[in-house]
Amino acid sequence: MKAAEIRESFLSFFESKGCHRLPSSSLIPDDPSLLLTSAGMVQFKPVFLGLRDLGFTRATTCQKCARTTDIDIIGTTGRHHSFFEMLGNFSFGDYFKSEACAWAYEYSTQVLGLDADRLWFSIYEDDDEAEAIWRDEVGVPANRIVRMGAKDNFWSAGPTGPCGPCSELYYDQGPEVGCGSADCAPGCDCDRFLEYWNLVFMQYDRAEDGTLTPLPKQNIDTGMGLERVAAIMQGVHSNFETDIVRGIMEVAEDITGAKYGVTEKTDTSLRIIADHARAVTFLISDGVLPSNEGRGYVLRRLLRRAVRHGRLLGVEKAFLGRLVDEVVTRMGDAYPEIRERHDLVSRIVASEEERFGTTLRQGLVFLGEEIERTKAAGSAVLDGTLAFALHDTYGFPYELTAEIAAEVGLAVDKAAFDVEMDAQKDRARAAVKDDSWSAFGNAFAEIGKRLSGGVEFLGYGAEEGDSTVAGIIADGRSVASIEAGTKAEVVLAATPFYGEQGGQVGDTGSISAGSARFDVSDTRIPMPGLISHVGTLESGSLAVGDNVHAAIDSARRARIRRNHTATHILHWALRKVIGEHVHQSGSLVTPDRLRFDFTHFEAPGAEQLEKIERLVNAKIMENHPVRNYETSLASAREMGVTALFGEKYGDIVRVLEVGNFSKELCGGTHVGRSSEIGFLKIVSEGSVGANLRRIEAVTSFGALEYVYAEEATLGELAGALKARHTELPAKVEAMQRRLKETEAALAEAKRRSFGGADGDALFAETPAGYGVVVTRHDGLDSDDLRAAADALRERQPDGAVVMASVRDGKVLLLAAGSPGAVSAGFDAGAVIRAMAPHVGGGGGGKPAMAQAGGKDPAGIDAALDAARELLGVR
Repeated sequence: MKAAEIRESFLSFFESKGCHRLPSSSLIPDDPSLLLTSAGMVQFKPVFLGLRDLGFTRATTCQKCARTTDIDIIGTTGRHHSFFEMLGNFSFGDYFKSEACAWAYEYSTQVLGLDADRLWFSIYEDDDEAEAIWRDEVGVPANRIVRMGAKDNFWSAGPTGPCGPCSELYYDQGPEVGCGSADCAPGCDCDRFLEYWNLVFMQYDRAEDGTLTPLPKQNIDTGMGLERVAAIMQGVHSNFETDIVRGIMEVAEDITGAKYGVTEKTDTSLRIIADHARAVTFLISDGVLPSNEGRGYVLRRLLRRAVRHGRLLGVEKAFLGRLVDEVVTRMGDAYPEIRERHDLVSRIVASEEERFGTTLRQGLVFLGEEIERTKAAGSAVLDGTLAFALHDTYGFPYELTAEIAAEVGLAVDKAAFDVEMDAQKDRARAAVKDDSWSAFGNAFAEIGKRLSGGVEFLGYGAEEGDSTVAGIIADGRSVASIEAGTKAEVVLAATPFYGEQGGQVGDTGSISAGSARFDVSDTRIPMPGLISHVGTLESGSLAVGDNVHAAIDSARRARIRRNHTATHILHWALRKVIGEHVHQSGSLVTPDRLRFDFTHFEAPGAEQLEKIERLVNAKIMENHPVRNYETSLASAREMGVTALFGEKYGDIVRVLEVGNFSKELCGGTHVGRSSEIGFLKIVSEGSVGANLRRIEAVTSFGALEYVYAEEATLGELAGALKARHTELPAKVEAMQRRLKETEAALAEAKRRSFGGADGDALFAETPAGYGVVVTRHDGLDSDDLRAAADALRERQPDGAVVMASVRDGKVLLLAAGSPGAVSAGFDAGAVIRAMAPHVGGGGGGKPAMAQAGGKDPAGIDAALDAARELLGVR
């Protein structure tokens, strides 16, 4: 069976058991405690916690997953992946162990047709119930059931919270792939017994003292690795030899000319390239962009690791784009989002490959300098922390650094490198620590359970309304009431207040009941379905169950609405002017301004920005109707509605239409007609990361204030220059021209002062026979220093110059030698290295020219003395 057939057969089988087939969720989880979606159950955590009701109690999915905590292992084995697919079936207080075990056995033997005599089953050492089910109900021979400890067969969300025993299914691949030990059994580190399915029986709630209490609703969470099952079904012993991954690896073979199965070193590189190409394609498609932190850093490491292994196989040109094409071809039917964003992924990958080429060259320079320093210090061992910096910053594998060092007779301190690598792995694991299960049983969770349908949001049609206090949180605890002066969070059964999400900030306003007045300073969403009003009770008292009147700050909301609708028109204009590859990648909508992040690969020109602004304002003034409505996600996609890059949506979505030109998914609040925005003014545009740009703009009253401020500045400038507004450009241009002429004349005067009649007198003869000037001249910048050095060397064509200058509190050092001086032994780089430590700086260069900067002007005299001593002059 091909992977696609296995995927469909699994989902269809569990649909026949009453499970609802749901699409894979994004690799960017809703859960802020997780870096990436790493398991099928992630999207169901609110359901397991009792915070969300799906309207059904059985589900099945094929979830795309990413795990990179042990990225350096990927490619060295046949089972580890940075991207993989996890098949799962779930029960939310419905079926339990008996059904889960029976169906797993039925699917394995009847649908997949696996030989029952090759199946083994592990259970938790104390789970007699599971053993009885496998043995007595399913009919598994007792000698095929293995008991294991908590490390292998007990799942827990953390120190406290939901937990329960597991049961794992293994496939015996035969003694020929095993370790040969007589004790070989499931759980052995060898490849004989392949674990392919894990059934988690979520049945307890663990208290802080370790006590296990049965959950009121027992749940099932299972996970089966599609790639592992495909390997079994296709008769291969490595996931990389299955149809999907092997097909991608064949493209890598074609690009590199390498053949899989010849050498382990080549095989490792081909596996890494194929694996990482899948991860990169899916991560970018789900809204992750390369950066130096968080998910973006994970993506960048994957990209660079793939490119580096392409280099190891001899590929110097960009190549990942072809692999992305193959991933989309093979997996686009199952995951249409990668097909929809194919062009964007290809552009970002190409840009990142080009950027990494530059980084590799910089890394080689860095390594060369460190090798020279190590040798100059008389050491035969390169610092392992430097090797790690090369690995982490420049993408150099340890082996490459060691190989280059060995070519010049140096070893690398592997122990120091390993210490740094282990520390990084610890940081990576800490970053993905899943602590969100700590919400189990907390105050907001309890309120959410009482409001089974969640808080009703009234704010699309009303700015005030009557409601009931559903819960109050003060000092992190649920309380029955609060008195005047108390800071708290209040949850209402229904509210017109918009909780911050989708870039739109939360509303402010007031909640009142008789003499009680609660001033709302912010509104947030502490967990799905809840809206919390953050503020202070200014007067009276407030209790759970009180009837209240909630009213937002209408004027503030109006300004937010104008800015929010403007972001949608801006998005349309950007795509119109710059290209269809532009996607929104974040926004901030406040009463005062809007911020809009978008994918693009270079700075838009001034003419483009003006055209974008004019287009936006034309649409605003055409007074287009703005319409909001709800529909299914499937219907929205059929209508061609734009889903914002990186956003995650439920089955029912809210669509925003502006006229007939902009149609996007958005749950925020908006104006009724575009003319309410007034007009938009772009105030800044710049880079906020690789392939990511940011526009900041103002509308309505904010745009007016911006124009007034600009006019005031122009007025001040016109007054200072004694010119009309229209004359300012010509006036400034004339001043700049005169300034340039003056600076050129000053530079020439400085040059003449160094090359004057007494220039020869500055030179001292070195023991090597060439003349050298060692001098200080403050106030010069680096260009001035070079000009002065050129002037001095003109006096003695075979001489050398060493100069120091202080400008704006910073030290500049320069050493330069003519070809004659260099051939006689002058080394500008060595001179600068001798001087720089005295001024608290660093730098370097070649024998003919070297420069450095420093922070300590007090050390200049010592630096010049060091140069004189090195050169043998006084």
